[in-house]
Amino acid sequence: MDRHYSTRTRRHRTAGVEVKYDEFLSGKRQYGANQGFRPRWFPDALFDFQQHLVEWSIEKGRAAIFADCGLGKTLMQLVWAENVARHTDKPVLIVTPLAVGHQTVREGEKFGIACARSTDGTVAGRITITNYERLHHFTASDYAGVVCDESSILKNFDGKRRALVTEFLRTVPYRLLCTATAAPNDYIELGTSSEALGQLGHTDMLTRFFKNDQQTIMTNRFYGEATKWRFKHHAEQPFWRWICSWARALRRPSDLGYDDDGFILPPLTERETILEASHRFDGELFSRRAMSLGEQREERRATITQRCEEVASKLSGAECAVVWCHLNDEGDLLERIIPGAVQVSGSDPDDRKEEVFLAFSEGKIRTLVTKPRIGGFGLNWQHCARMTFFPSHSYEQYYQGVRRCWRFGQTRSVEVDIITTEGELGVLANLQRKARAADKMFSELVAHMNDALHLAPTDNGTRREDIPSWL
Repeated sequence: MDRHYSTRTRRHRTAGVEVKYDEFLSGKRQYGANQGFRPRWFPDALFDFQQHLVEWSIEKGRAAIFADCGLGKTLMQLVWAENVARHTDKPVLIVTPLAVGHQTVREGEKFGIACARSTDGTVAGRITITNYERLHHFTASDYAGVVCDESSILKNFDGKRRALVTEFLRTVPYRLLCTATAAPNDYIELGTSSEALGQLGHTDMLTRFFKNDQQTIMTNRFYGEATKWRFKHHAEQPFWRWICSWARALRRPSDLGYDDDGFILPPLTERETILEASHRFDGELFSRRAMSLGEQREERRATITQRCEEVASKLSGAECAVVWCHLNDEGDLLERIIPGAVQVSGSDPDDRKEEVFLAFSEGKIRTLVTKPRIGGFGLNWQHCARMTFFPSHSYEQYYQGVRRCWRFGQTRSVEVDIITTEGELGVLANLQRKARAADKMFSELVAHMNDALHLAPTDNGTRREDIPSWL
């Protein structure tokens, strides 16, 4: 017998039935099947690429749209929800980050899509809007569909909260996830989206497609880095085909073969200010760079006054600004020394957070002081073109914070001042490394998807070269 026969002619016996080997392998694939329907309605306001994505996601039934900030995810969510509500004659729930609900309602009013907010679990209308913090008040069986806005927030929740959201979605027929940062640190973060959509669970995804370099776990934890995972042999292409079965990714319309006209970002200017470090760690004679996470936290607390005073100096002539911080003491001091500044802190009631964010978006507050984990997702602040940052190890927080102002629809150049100390240069270097890695990863995500879908993104001559290489 010839031992070098093709796999197409190989046979496999399953349950006493002889089948072709390629058919056997095909049966093992777990690609997302269509579970949706043909859409009934599209408003004229949709751009071609937006209609393409909405139509695809409705027909898919359970899908994810990984689109960059300012590409109109809110409108696409509303059109998706309206179609599901019309098709099923049941309400649809849109879950957003805190304070984004008001923004979604205004967007619906603009395009004639009726929606209303609810905070206590009641069904407020055909399209009901709430935030993640209040989801536990709601009943999944009341809704035919659920939209998770800024769905990457799921990976930042503790185990209990993440389990709550995933469990809520489990029995809902139609699901849509939307975010600009699907996997800011590693491809494995796509597992949270897969699990929420009822595809492979996070652990199952890792087992099927990845291997872990176990020896890197403790080292990476010490330096604040993620554990390293790598593709199994010959698993990369099957992985991307699987992702394409339930997700689409794009930074600009041309990634899907459409024209970029109207979606060109203005220039972004980033300035780094490195303050001289005078802090010495306990028992040491000389100042040095903070190495461990504990030393970095100590350095950050020891230099609060110096760094906050530098921020106040940078913004002395700014008509409008967002000041991003990480510590409560930073926020309290910044609010005191910056004229007209209003702080939103984690301890504030949700209603006050929403009130202040709304007032800032309407131009009633000159300077907003808050943390990226509180106000860094979903909000549109194109009226502002100035911000400051204290760097951290979270690239996602930095990226999302910048994109509150530097997004499609912004007409002015956006200026960002990054302020740190010599002792925390390691933190800045790690953030820059993650930025480069994230840029490469998202580029590969788009490229692999386009390849798997046989798309040929076009360069229509509208791209700007002043976009930073890491975005």
